[in-house]
Amino acid sequence: MHPSYTLHTMQDESEVSRCFPLMKQLRPHLSSPAEWVSRWRTQSAEGYRLLGLQQEDHFVALAGYRVQNNLVYGRFLYVDDLVTDERHRSCGLGERLMAEIKSIGETEGCAKVVLDTPLSNVLGHRFYYRNGLLATALRFNFILEKAS
Repeated sequence: MHPSYTLHTMQDESEVSRCFPLMKQLRPHLSSPAEWVSRWRTQSAEGYRLLGLQQEDHFVALAGYRVQNNLVYGRFLYVDDLVTDERHRSCGLGERLMAEIKSIGETEGCAKVVLDTPLSNVLGHRFYYRNGLLATALRFNFILEKAS
């Protein structure tokens, strides 16, 4: 028997806090559930939404995203975070989240779904290609001195 998964959009800090161990798999620099919730709160004020697949009482896959608008893409859906628990990978959960992300983008009137990934994330690249995403740009950055 295959386990069932429930799709859920996080609405409050307690739900987000429960996702910390999973998000830490993707973002190991997060130091605590409190830091994670604080960042979620700040990003949510800027349009960030967190979607999760839940099995029983815990989350096994997450997608953080926001709808944006710029001169390059017009209106687009940007995927900040996409992670499946290491114990649940290769079960189709990432594909299910990507299908939902694409559907949300269409509903929101977006022209594209965009995400960034490190050049070293070869397994992630394979997943993205399989899900219809194409590599169309390189992102360059410059580290700024932090304000005191």
